Amino acid sequence: MSQWQQPGDRLTVGRIRRWNSAGWVLFGLLPPAVAVLDASPARRYWMFGLLALIALCHAVVLTRPDNPVLRPRTYLAVLALVLGATSYLLDGGAAFYVVSLPHFWLFTRAPRDAITLSGAAAALTVFGGTLGQGWSPQFLTGNAVFTVVAYVAGVGLGLWVHRFVGQSNERQEQLTAELAITQEELAAAYQRQGAAEERERLAREIHDTLAQGFASIVVLAEAARAATVTDPERCAEQLTSIEQTARENLAEARVLVGSAPESGVAPGSLATTLRRTLDRFVQDTGLTVTAELPDIDLDQRTRVALLRCTQESLANVRKHSGASTVGVVLTERAGVVELEITDDGRGFVVEESRGFGLDGMRRRLAELDGALAVTSSLGDGTRVLASLPTHSQD
Repeated sequence: MSQWQQPGDRLTVGRIRRWNSAGWVLFGLLPPAVAVLDASPARRYWMFGLLALIALCHAVVLTRPDNPVLRPRTYLAVLALVLGATSYLLDGGAAFYVVSLPHFWLFTRAPRDAITLSGAAAALTVFGGTLGQGWSPQFLTGNAVFTVVAYVAGVGLGLWVHRFVGQSNERQEQLTAELAITQEELAAAYQRQGAAEERERLAREIHDTLAQGFASIVVLAEAARAATVTDPERCAEQLTSIEQTARENLAEARVLVGSAPESGVAPGSLATTLRRTLDRFVQDTGLTVTAELPDIDLDQRTRVALLRCTQESLANVRKHSGASTVGVVLTERAGVVELEITDDGRGFVVEESRGFGLDGMRRRLAELDGALAVTSSLGDGTRVLASLPTHSQD
């Protein structure tokens, strides 16, 4: 194999060699064999023997290039000798030399070897063609001129092809190196993106669960402390709520670190979970809550998303709205489940809101091909509408 051939080019080089072999047999070996059919028996037998020898050597090198006996360089040396001998038998072998010339470029490792061996073959072809002329050979015969011209043209064409293929391989190696670097950078970017998405997911989960729970504990603790003397019964209720919230936060923390299965929503029972959440909200805040919560069979991710939206909305009502009444309506229509949460609080300008909670709800719903619509204005309360496509239960 030539030094400018790469492992990935073996199939192409093999095809080139096979096509060249077919042409060489057809236009190189057959014409000399036909040309000596009318010659003397000795000349004919010598020609057939030489052609058979070089054909056998060629077959061995073509099919077993790594064999330890006949190496490509040895084969080319034998070919050069056969070209000289056939040129002597035919009184000229320029045509056979021209057809055989590609072998010196296909079976050498470097251009220098190809130039040297093809030059030796050209010299032997010219010498063999003039050997029969005696002591006064004519070197300016058609056979000699054509052989020399073919050699010079072959060297020029071979060097050009070598340079072209070498540049192509260099470009291929450069592109391969650039591709490897790009793949490494892409893998690192995917890893960074995955880490960022995971941090964002954890931040959203912590905000929607632990942070809300701790905020509730703080509010309940302040209320319990204020009611310690004036209303012991109310203080006890607040302490019970603190205990329940702390236990729920502990369960959520275990879910986040992967030491417990996802909890918070019983399979197929979003309505029950929402009612329990609303009862706790009423118990903690004393606000009036109206709810329409039919039992709808939903998959786990949809139930969790709607529960988190409810918890976030109720937390915003408690912290920001100053409302006295909250309404929660769960409906299903045309393959879409909708959760509407309204309050009669002070409202806000939606476009100016920069809170993490609303953005987290939007992203959570978007992951499930859902949407969040928030409608509010100062003095007119707030309406939060979460919609998700329905799926069969997990």
